[in-house]
Amino acid sequence: MDSGLPLVRIDAHSPHVATLAGWTHAEWGHLNPGRDLAATIGHLRGDCGSAGVPSVFAVMDGERPVGMASLVVDDMSDRRELTPWLASVYVLPEWRGRGIASRLVRRVEEEARAHGVERFYLYTPDQQALYRRLGWQDVEQREYRGEMVTIMQRDLPAPV
Repeated sequence: MDSGLPLVRIDAHSPHVATLAGWTHAEWGHLNPGRDLAATIGHLRGDCGSAGVPSVFAVMDGERPVGMASLVVDDMSDRRELTPWLASVYVLPEWRGRGIASRLVRRVEEEARAHGVERFYLYTPDQQALYRRLGWQDVEQREYRGEMVTIMQRDLPAPV
């Protein structure tokens, strides 16, 4: 089901950076011990590129973001040979089940493909079924910073 809400690129000066960084800090901050919210905001600002890698996208309900996803160079500190990554796919709980996460993933895939990416990666502790439905394939199961995760990859067809 398509939410019909606008999906926009977030730039480093967006008033929504702090909100999106707050979501990522709350959801995945434990994977970056020692990184406080201010550092997370700064890190996300750095991921707000104008095209290609890195990029941050959000689905908006009026002036309020309800979901986000990123395309980043590095999302797993000990697997730097894998690049780039789909990262920070998050939808507010009350907006889940409306296809927003799928739209965000597809938008990041489009961005990657348009900029010559042929393969990219993600890791997830619990959303393997969603990503498999969207064409992602399991690469490996492993422990990362105290959490069992699945690394997945997506091969992208060349742009037509």
